Amino acid sequence: MIISKNTNPERDLYYLGGKVIEVLAASNSDKYDYFDLYAKVNKEQTIGLNLFILTLDWLFILGVVKNSNNGCIERCF
Repeated sequence: MIISKNTNPERDLYYLGGKVIEVLAASNSDKYDYFDLYAKVNKEQTIGLNLFILTLDWLFILGVVKNSNNGCIERCF
């Protein structure tokens, strides 16, 4: 769920998407290996792989990230 008053804010997509954007913005690179990005985000905020995938899906729908031709995650800002 994107927003729910029954869960912790650390589990909402808005919050986790913000954490992913912070990690992407802090780096000089525009392309990221999927598991390297997961490790960096997980270091900042503990997140399961399924929730990380859902967060990346949401950011993809918003146009913040895209999938590059070689399978990397590419930021669009």
